[in-house]
Amino acid sequence: MSKKICIALDAMGGDHGPAIVIAGAALALERHPNLTFAIYGKEQAVLPVLEQHPLVRERSTFLHTEVAVNMDDKPSVALRQGRWKSSMWKAIEAVKKGEAAACVSAGNTGALMAMAAFCLRTMAKIDRPALAALWPNVKGESVVLDVGASIGADAQHLVDLAVMGSSMARIVFDIEKASVGLLNVGVEEIKGVEEVKAAGRILREANLPGLAYAGYVEGDDIGKGKVDVVVTEGFSGNIALKTAEGTAKQIAEYLRAAMSRSFMSKIGYIFARGAFRALKEKMDPRRANGGVFLGLNGVVIKSHGGTDALGFAAAIDLAFDMVDHGLLEKISETLNAYHGQPDAGSLKPERAELPSP
Repeated sequence: MSKKICIALDAMGGDHGPAIVIAGAALALERHPNLTFAIYGKEQAVLPVLEQHPLVRERSTFLHTEVAVNMDDKPSVALRQGRWKSSMWKAIEAVKKGEAAACVSAGNTGALMAMAAFCLRTMAKIDRPALAALWPNVKGESVVLDVGASIGADAQHLVDLAVMGSSMARIVFDIEKASVGLLNVGVEEIKGVEEVKAAGRILREANLPGLAYAGYVEGDDIGKGKVDVVVTEGFSGNIALKTAEGTAKQIAEYLRAAMSRSFMSKIGYIFARGAFRALKEKMDPRRANGGVFLGLNGVVIKSHGGTDALGFAAAIDLAFDMVDHGLLEKISETLNAYHGQPDAGSLKPERAELPSP
């Protein structure tokens, strides 16, 4: 068995709390027997669930916390009231102290980002963290970032996103070099805002290890799987993500209505149900659950708040992979190669603050 990896779990996060978190941990243990857990939450809610999963209880340490961050808390309020004593903060702090290799929470996204950034701080040469998501496409999956951690980006931040996203893709897809595209309104070099054009020039000239710049990509290229990594700023990235989720639900409703419209369509469904089952599995968001906060001095995974045990287990799997394959080391390696270039200063544009949205 390989070395043990401890994952800190915020048991109070998400819509369903400990019931889903502990059950997800049990599923993850079946796939990764060398996992251990540090679990944080209210003992009256967590301990009865732990008793139902003896293997998780055996492989875990538990710490009672008085505070649970609510899903609708404002990040500033959650940070002020939940710092030092909430289950979310304690799970993140375990990573900072070296007691856990990664943190997984299904809690309030804004609060998790605020606490993680405050507690862990950003890596050297990274100004702002980003939230990266795995995005299903016709070829498999792509990494898309930023999908909502921060709004607006100058050229340098887009380059940082490319570096971080390519490092994640190399781990998730087990490849030596990740193809990276900048999301734009067209593939022609003359199109797009100046920040995207400047980032494209930097990436073309930098020739970074583990990163193959593929130019601009459009919105429909995400689903086509044109590149391994799609880079955009958080405002447009979050809109793209929510649009894709809504479109998937819309298609599912169309199919469900079409299959029940007539007696013959019901008969047709019986013959085609194997194909529909495969489609359902392909579109199942639980299998790609888990966003990675990139650019921090630690690994933090955000699970969807409404997921079930299978989805939460997928988020733990993602945390395991990021740690086991050295996400932070890969990001640092590529960052150092870029910032250490003799002519890197001439590649970098002057930073300019973008107006608040």
